[in-house]
Amino acid sequence: MSAKVVELLLEETKDFSLEETLNFLAEKYPNQVVFSTSFGQEDQVITDFIFKNDIDITVFTLDTGRLFQETYDVFHRTLKKYKKQIEVYFPEAAAVENLLQTKGPNSFYDSVENRKECCFIRKVVPLRKALAGNVVWITGLRAEQSENRQDLNLFEYDGGFEIIKFNPLLKWTLEEVENHLKEFNVPQNALHKEGFVSIGCAPCTRAIFPGEDIRAGRWWWESSHKECGLHSAKKE
Repeated sequence: MSAKVVELLLEETKDFSLEETLNFLAEKYPNQVVFSTSFGQEDQVITDFIFKNDIDITVFTLDTGRLFQETYDVFHRTLKKYKKQIEVYFPEAAAVENLLQTKGPNSFYDSVENRKECCFIRKVVPLRKALAGNVVWITGLRAEQSENRQDLNLFEYDGGFEIIKFNPLLKWTLEEVENHLKEFNVPQNALHKEGFVSIGCAPCTRAIFPGEDIRAGRWWWESSHKECGLHSAKKE
């Protein structure tokens, strides 16, 4: 059934603009379409489309407790610009307390397994809570962000979270993203000007060097697929 729904959505929206597709989804699935933002450049483009056009889509963010101050700054500036609400989801306090008591505050540096455990507690579990009861999850994924995202479709079914994902900026280039942000004066994270492209938790993110992969600054000490579990669930 999920595959048929995805095929239908791809067909129904094939000639729609981004704004038209967002409006279509909001009308087709009232109160069951959500957008997750981490306040990166791609997410700010989508936030701009949703908020300035008053599209009835819930925008939420995951506060892991380890974010950069610059991320909170752009969060605050976004609220002031659009005068719209952004829902916030935190990790379960008991799980974080247990992690720090048993493994310390920086266990993620010790192994990929430890890092994924931290991501699971701080990101995946809160995301499941945010997605519960919804039909469509909008993301800011772009194909050129990593090799793992090259084969994504505009619509796909995420079997891990049992939800349809819509990736509206999938075929956008970074230049197109930056041009939109500049043209419409959309708030941006100040770290982007310092070489930070993909911005996550402060202990796990660094600026990238010229010529490096766009995801090289995430978990730079690892040799892994550079994913945290939010967008690595198998499709069905």
